[in-house]
Amino acid sequence: MAQGYVRAVDLPQVIPVFPLPGAILLPRGQLPLNIFEPRYLNMIDDAMAGDRIIGMIQPQGSQSLPGLSPVGCAGRITSFAETSDGRYLITLTGCARFRLAAELPTQTPYRQIRADFAPFEADLAAPPVDDVGLDRDTLLDALRAYLETRGLDIDWDTAETAPPEALINSLSMALPFEPAEKQALLEAVSLTDRSDVLTALLTIDAADDGEGDTPSIQ
Repeated sequence: MAQGYVRAVDLPQVIPVFPLPGAILLPRGQLPLNIFEPRYLNMIDDAMAGDRIIGMIQPQGSQSLPGLSPVGCAGRITSFAETSDGRYLITLTGCARFRLAAELPTQTPYRQIRADFAPFEADLAAPPVDDVGLDRDTLLDALRAYLETRGLDIDWDTAETAPPEALINSLSMALPFEPAEKQALLEAVSLTDRSDVLTALLTIDAADDGEGDTPSIQ
């Protein structure tokens, strides 16, 4: 990436985290966020004054200070705008996943952790051009069935020609799966593994009756 992160040790080992259920970030993926809570506005201010790195991680539990999932993904703020009512509109671009080593005591209103990037150092390598075990046709068939049960559609020309990583990661991030399902997609070891998990989730969900309102896919 442009900021020069090549090895796990190049990334900051202490990072602020944004615990958000149902939201994951994946390497080289782009996640738009609308920031309005004062503690997270403070977090963005501090990040912008430093290395612009924020960790996305899913909370666990419903208590006032929920636990944190064991794996998250660090992203760099690559787009920033402030609205007239004081909100921040940012885009995070995924750098690498991390394992939660420890949550740190802090005086900041937002949470900070020590991140272990070493298990996911391969995330910093160039994106795979293809993956031997990837079955794009089966994935797209499952996606088509999933969308049809919800009356949704996507740009199929883009889906059929997109690079494998871009296709799989964008679907994993955008589709409205349950938090535990999102976490399974995040923690999948390889692109093929994530494709297999994604295909299975699409197939299972398409087999349901599809009742209830589901957000449209942009």
